[in-house]
Amino acid sequence: MERISETDLILNSDGSIYHLNLLPEDISDTIILVGDPDRVPRVSSFFDHIELKKGKREFITHTGWIGNKRLTVISTGIGTDNIDIVLNELDALVNIDLSTRLFHPQFRSIDIIRIGTSGALQADIPIDSLLVSSGAFGLDSLMHFYEHQLNNNDEQLLKEFHEVITSHFNLKPYYAPAGKKLLDLLGNIAPHGITLTAPGFYSPQGRQVRATSSTPNLLSRLSSFKSSNGSQITNLEMETAGIYGLAACLGHQALSCNVILANRSTNKFSNDPLTTMDNFIALILDTISG
Repeated sequence: MERISETDLILNSDGSIYHLNLLPEDISDTIILVGDPDRVPRVSSFFDHIELKKGKREFITHTGWIGNKRLTVISTGIGTDNIDIVLNELDALVNIDLSTRLFHPQFRSIDIIRIGTSGALQADIPIDSLLVSSGAFGLDSLMHFYEHQLNNNDEQLLKEFHEVITSHFNLKPYYAPAGKKLLDLLGNIAPHGITLTAPGFYSPQGRQVRATSSTPNLLSRLSSFKSSNGSQITNLEMETAGIYGLAACLGHQALSCNVILANRSTNKFSNDPLTTMDNFIALILDTISG
């Protein structure tokens, strides 16, 4: 077994993992990911007891308990570039001996649950609703740097989307499904859909402000896509495909819960996004810990 080098896996002077600033004992087997650092205390406010608070850069971590369930909530910041950091460092915390830089002999799998905001693409998806991602297309490049496999059905879905999107735009999408165990366990709390993970917030999600977009019809192409099995793209955000892809590569379970605050088809936005988010945080935590 080859030792992992100091530059491949960087540690802080106290032995904690470089970006997250965490030690192995700081995290639970159930990890809740949120984008906004300010959402971490909103989630942990539902805990019965908080045992740890740590932070570095945009990566804020709280670990605590709801009843007999130990939970960790971590902010990732925005985008799949940060997801690359967070998931690799979480995996290192549970599967690498940081003192020897060798793999643990026994693999440990963790559950990763995203609670994030999103915009709906289809007109019939109401704002202030919840949507569970059964899978996600990524328009970012993250998973092109990792070897990952799909089953035949997912390969076919990606092929159909690839043909549609590349016939109009110079893009190379990938696809990653939700973790089956978590989808079976938690998926009944909301309708399912296919999420589109974009590498930006403005033009990559079809917004036009001042800079001229090279993909002016992106939203209409995405919303009109329908696969041979009837699947459609339901919503847009910026992390899910990376979470799903990397979790699968590393052997972990992942599920993304999307709080729909906007509908890009009807151009409507939530009147009370914080209350909506709090209501769904409570629902998801109750389902996880129940």
